[in-house]
Amino acid sequence: MLDSVLGKLARQQDANVLVGFDKADDAGVYLVAPNLALVQTVDFFTPIVDDPYTFGQIAAVNALSDVYAMGGKPVSALAMVCFPEKGDIEVLEQILAGGLSKMIEAGCTVIGGHSIRDPEIKFGYSITGTIDPNRVMANSGAKVGDCLILTKPLGTGVISTAIKKGEALPEWISAASESMTTLNKRASEIALKYDIHGMTDITGFGLIGHARELALASGVSLEINSTRVGVLPGALESIRAGFIPGGLNANRDFTECVVAGKENVSDDSWTLLFDPQTAGGLLISVNASDCEKLVGELQSAEVRAAAIGHILPEQKPLIRIV
Repeated sequence: MLDSVLGKLARQQDANVLVGFDKADDAGVYLVAPNLALVQTVDFFTPIVDDPYTFGQIAAVNALSDVYAMGGKPVSALAMVCFPEKGDIEVLEQILAGGLSKMIEAGCTVIGGHSIRDPEIKFGYSITGTIDPNRVMANSGAKVGDCLILTKPLGTGVISTAIKKGEALPEWISAASESMTTLNKRASEIALKYDIHGMTDITGFGLIGHARELALASGVSLEINSTRVGVLPGALESIRAGFIPGGLNANRDFTECVVAGKENVSDDSWTLLFDPQTAGGLLISVNASDCEKLVGELQSAEVRAAAIGHILPEQKPLIRIV
């Protein structure tokens, strides 16, 4: 819906805009000096776990991820808070403390924010980062022959739905929370040491949705080996139990038409490819000659990375699952 609205808006002409909203990139990039550009993004949402401190951490990790996905370094943040007028102030304190803990870990300074009264809690951040304008990891950079690397397992969407239904097992919650509170900072820093051509993070549009954006922006097609895609404990069980978030169905309705290979995977594994992720991992398009070395260094740094596919010349279907 938003995509159709944005397409009707007048286009601003500014030569300093290196990355705008036209190719669905993770963040905007604005040139401020010959060797310096700003990365800007914003993200907030309602609670997806019961613990307010953990929710604050997840919201921070999710917002910061867009800067890391562009290859930037987050430097400052503005908090955005929606909170009930008669809500428990200790809950708000825990949310803010959780978010701050991750901002401190990221080396990103919270310099202010904005709050409003709202019956439903919402929390997140607007992040500003810095980046080398000659080293921007946009969606449009993937090259034929590149290897695709994913740095986190899938399943946070269906597990979060199971949590809301009160049906998630403790070990599912623990694994999903650990994944969602892990910054993409180290993964991005390591990736930038190699010959990478494109990078995006897997969030609300799911693996297929974000892979589609990468393919369309770069004018290529993708092949993904579903057996190499990491899966969080409890993710497939949640799907089998029917804990399907609305966002998953929306993703599937919108993107399934560009994907082939359903016959190659189980129904549960196919469904998981469309699962909306919160604070998901990075999808990295890297020169095939660097693939094994990059995966090895990421894994040595305790990043759950795996090579899941490669880049093909543009063709139909846009994405093939094998």
